[in-house]
Amino acid sequence: MIKLRDANLADLDLLNHWDEQSHVIASDPNDDWAWESELKRKPPWREQLIAEIDGQPIGFIQIIDPAEEESHYWGNITIGLRAIDIWIGEKDNLGKGYGTIMMRLAIDRCFFDSTVTGILVDPLSSNIRAHRFYERLGFKFIESRQFGEDSCFVYRLNRANYGNNS
Repeated sequence: MIKLRDANLADLDLLNHWDEQSHVIASDPNDDWAWESELKRKPPWREQLIAEIDGQPIGFIQIIDPAEEESHYWGNITIGLRAIDIWIGEKDNLGKGYGTIMMRLAIDRCFFDSTVTGILVDPLSSNIRAHRFYERLGFKFIESRQFGEDSCFVYRLNRANYGNNS
């Protein structure tokens, strides 16, 4: 039903549009994704993906290796982890289970690499819906943490626990 494909420069207008949606801003108020330059780059530590249903884009996923990512957003971190950012583009696609399917596809993609031991997410501490979403997928709360201007909760899903809550 949902397929993931690489994001590319042809997605620039769509991603800029999604960035202007109130529910996307509410979940990620202080990040500038610099789409025009970032869509041209393909660093080995990052995947930027568009989720589609029957060829129609519905959401975005970014998977990074936080130990290799060049801004060191996650700080000094052990190897063998991945971090995921995810959102649904249009508000009318929320609450339909698409995010769960997208996240499972992303998790499977991460754990396909046998060296990956865990996955991190960092929803805003105020985003209760996101906390419940990640907890339903098996993520466990690790800590409260400040990332720039954003107060976040860090959650982790360990490879050994994945599938136990599905």
